[in-house]
Amino acid sequence: MVAMREIRRMYSARYLFLLLAVGCSSSPDGRPTHADTLVVFEAASLAAPMHAVLDSFARRSAVVIQEERGPSLELARRITELHRVPDVIALADQEVFPELLIPAAATWYASFARNRMVIAYTENSHHAKEMTADNWREILLRNDVLLGRTDPALAPAGYRALLVYELAERHYRDVGLAKRLTAQTTPKLIRGNAAELAALLSAGELDYIVDYESLAHAQHFQVIRLPADVDLGDAAQAAMYATASVRVPRGKDSVTRHGAPILYGVSIPRGAAHSAIASKFLAFLLGPDGRAILRRQNIDALDTPIIAGDSVPRALRADSRP
Repeated sequence: MVAMREIRRMYSARYLFLLLAVGCSSSPDGRPTHADTLVVFEAASLAAPMHAVLDSFARRSAVVIQEERGPSLELARRITELHRVPDVIALADQEVFPELLIPAAATWYASFARNRMVIAYTENSHHAKEMTADNWREILLRNDVLLGRTDPALAPAGYRALLVYELAERHYRDVGLAKRLTAQTTPKLIRGNAAELAALLSAGELDYIVDYESLAHAQHFQVIRLPADVDLGDAAQAAMYATASVRVPRGKDSVTRHGAPILYGVSIPRGAAHSAIASKFLAFLLGPDGRAILRRQNIDALDTPIIAGDSVPRALRADSRP
């Protein structure tokens, strides 16, 4: 009888292990996750709007959310180089998908929202009371002003700031403006992503930053809106934006970044552990409820996502129809 009880106990333990194994998988960093889990990599500039959408989705579906934020290019490399695969990846530049992730790490992506670049500051910034849409270049170039931007090798906001400088030089017909503005930000004032930059501005360690409008509003910063042919936010200005280009580092080499309207992209990578839940979430994000939440967070959600690639989940194909 003792031997039989031991055998039953052994099989009960194995059965419990199998139940746990079926109900769990691993997150990108190796931690166990429940079957009803959604692991999301998101660009730092998308933190507030994505969190709002994810929170609403979690309340409706009882899904456990795990968010990981960072610069878009760095997030892509976590997949391609570190082989850490999330269920969803949302990036600040949709061009990162064809550039770094397709076809090896993903087969498709959806462009789902627009944004624009602005000059953000606080009431404590040097010369804040003088700052206007007409004199922002002169203010930013003053000797006592600390101007921050993100690293163009890591985050799209970084190379977009440089493109804004190029476009501003053309708009204002001010030869050398882009070079002067670029030089105004010393290496110690450059940060890895938009969220880090915003934190420095909030703390008074910077006077002005060149960043996304949605992030500036989320942090309750004061904002200078730029001309439409400068801010990278107007699809109708695509031809003008394309006239600007900058070289930025990539590893031991460099790459040319061309001006284009800002578009955020999202996808489900190959090998996602919870792809079914990811598809449901993206249907929510790209649907009317998700769009409404994004717009309340100052993100210009597209009425119809622009989907590129193949093997797109059925729910998203249906949602993408005009």
